Amino acid sequence: MPLTDKFGRIHDNLRISVTDRCNIRCFYCMPEEGVQFTDRAEILSFEEIERFVRAAVPLGVTKLRLTGGEPLVRRDLPRLIERLVVIPGIRDIALTTNAVLLGKYASDLYSAGLRRLNIHLDTLDRARFLQITRRDDLPRVLAGIDEAVRVGFEKIKFNVVAVKGLIEPDIVPMARFCRERGFEPRYIEFMPLDSQALWGRKRVLTADEMIAMISEEIGPLEAVPDADPRAPATEYRYADGGGRVGFIASVSKPFCLNCNRIRLTSDGKLRYCLFAIDETDVKGLLRSNASDEEIAAVIRQNVAEKWLGHEINSVKFVPPPRPMYAIGG
Repeated sequence: MPLTDKFGRIHDNLRISVTDRCNIRCFYCMPEEGVQFTDRAEILSFEEIERFVRAAVPLGVTKLRLTGGEPLVRRDLPRLIERLVVIPGIRDIALTTNAVLLGKYASDLYSAGLRRLNIHLDTLDRARFLQITRRDDLPRVLAGIDEAVRVGFEKIKFNVVAVKGLIEPDIVPMARFCRERGFEPRYIEFMPLDSQALWGRKRVLTADEMIAMISEEIGPLEAVPDADPRAPATEYRYADGGGRVGFIASVSKPFCLNCNRIRLTSDGKLRYCLFAIDETDVKGLLRSNASDEEIAAVIRQNVAEKWLGHEINSVKFVPPPRPMYAIGG
């Protein structure tokens, strides 16, 4: 039986946070100081992550994404990738990273079997990068991107968080940068996931606004025909054939009805939605030698309880009690 919720959505995509720690401090995600990270003893080991994945694969999970925090601050991460790529049934593994450490680890990641990268980069302007991340690391990020290309990574996407009143000068330059180098930018509407209550609807630069900006400055965009309806990004392509652009319109055009994802936090909590209020503990099962059948039953129950959607556009919306870095990107 596929991993299906009560609304008929089939789940085959598992996002795994390997750490809640991060080496930058994006203002919309983390405070600059005083962040309380999870004790390392409570973080799932690579063996526990692998065990969970092996229990989830018979339920239909075929895609994995490793996230954080910043996953490259987790020691020996390529070793985890080596363990996951050989699991029968897993056909796609991706890594989301801020690329600060990518220059150091790109070769090892590729050798371990990783082939897809999503790089979180909001701007190519050094001063604005420092303003957003509170770290002067843009040169390291750009060098890491170059190194990833050099070692063989071809499927590289860029995640750009679109905060209105800040990011407008970067929308078109990022699109041009990606178009010229064969990358795909994915513009993400600012979501209420920060730990400092900074979010507000007036700070959301919408997908439609960004499409208009790119179309006017670079060239017309047209919706990609026959796109995967379960993908979080709505894909567009340039009318002249010069590449693709994705938009994750979680606020203006929620895609909850097509969601196929579940999430495992670094401290072993299973979540059926990024915005979920409740979590299911699986770390206890993993550390008490529970059977694969018991783990599978908990996964099925979690998905069975999945709600229709996050209701950001409703008065009933309640922000999740944990910020993005603690949930997993």
